[in-house]
Amino acid sequence: MRFTPAVLESLAGSFHHLKPGSSTPAAQRDPRVIETVSRMLGDIQSRGRAAVLDYAKDLDGWTGDDVELSAQQVADSGSQLSADLRQAIELGAERTQAFATQTRSRLSDFEVELEPGLVTGVRYVPVGGVGAYLPAGRFPLTASAFMTVGVAKVAGVPNVICCTPPQPDGKANPAVVYAAHVSGADRVFVLGGVQALAAMAFGLIDARPVDMLVGAGNAYVAEAKRQLFGTAAIDLLAGPSEVAIIADDSADPEIVAADLLGQAEHGVNSPAALVTTSETLGKAVLEAIDEQRKILSTADICGPAWDDFGSVTVADDNETAVALMDDLAPEHLELMTRDDDYFHDHLTNYGSLFIGPWSTVAYSDKGMAGTNHVLPTAGGAKHSAGLSVGRFLKPLTWQRIARDTTPQLARAVQVISDSEAMAAHSATATRRLALYQH
Repeated sequence: MRFTPAVLESLAGSFHHLKPGSSTPAAQRDPRVIETVSRMLGDIQSRGRAAVLDYAKDLDGWTGDDVELSAQQVADSGSQLSADLRQAIELGAERTQAFATQTRSRLSDFEVELEPGLVTGVRYVPVGGVGAYLPAGRFPLTASAFMTVGVAKVAGVPNVICCTPPQPDGKANPAVVYAAHVSGADRVFVLGGVQALAAMAFGLIDARPVDMLVGAGNAYVAEAKRQLFGTAAIDLLAGPSEVAIIADDSADPEIVAADLLGQAEHGVNSPAALVTTSETLGKAVLEAIDEQRKILSTADICGPAWDDFGSVTVADDNETAVALMDDLAPEHLELMTRDDDYFHDHLTNYGSLFIGPWSTVAYSDKGMAGTNHVLPTAGGAKHSAGLSVGRFLKPLTWQRIARDTTPQLARAVQVISDSEAMAAHSATATRRLALYQH
């Protein structure tokens, strides 16, 4: 997430930086990661399940008898959690599925007669199988199952399997497993990293390969998804988590600072940006960040992220703020201004928008807002949207042509095909014209 030099040049004189961000992209493809993933995928393709289990032992520290959790183990995972955590997980799953259900209800099959005898339409058909990767490193992303497993099931995907890496004790994180359970997962495997993605894509742990891979992960997981694209569909190639905020002098600097650090906590290369129309607010936020990071237990993560990839930019007016933010195209965008509606109406590039001081990114991150947190990063919001129920559906088009419509269609196809010297295409039309005329 960074400004484009040409855009900054076009806006010169209408903004200035209180804290410039890094000029280097936060996420770059590491040649060592690329080579390692390529080698692993080749080995797994060659040796199959045996290679998957070898990597599970060497990289995951797996020592069990079976990488799959039994249905009873999955169902009992909630018993290992506090009642408060169980209830929060159940609420997040319910909210996320409710939003997905509402979205799905608006994706309707239809047919339309474009002209007499020419009927076309669309059917929304779910993909057959989805493989969801559920991260469980230093910060287990409990809500990830809501966004991937739960939304896929709302779409009608009949088979959704999950892989999650083991904890240091060799067991799956119970909160992650319970989130998968209440989201409707069909099978859960204790398997991490490249080997997990490959096993799902190549059909080495389930009866058949999945049609789609979804879910966040580290650089190796992201690279595996990139290289497996084509073998299976993927949701998107997400980099480090991002947050950006547009605020004016009506915003509370303590809240703005907290929300910037909240997303910087995801990793030391997670960008956080503030665009404000108030220099006074911008300076107050910088001071608040310095104070808040002193008392955060994760200051070793969000501190370096802010130092290296955090930015504060002062825009002369709302129009400039919109132009700057649309250029950043952040994954998460918060609005804390007197005129949030203006920004909502004019902004076009973001993964998900959080309107007003009571709408923090964490509410979506943890599944409580119902919206999906699998979103485009690194400027991807300029051309792509986040994961949604529609991503698991194939809009299949169809057409039915009546005999009496043949002359008009066939003659036009003949003309175009002849101009392209595509004789066989032309014949499909001219032969029908001949039949029609008899």
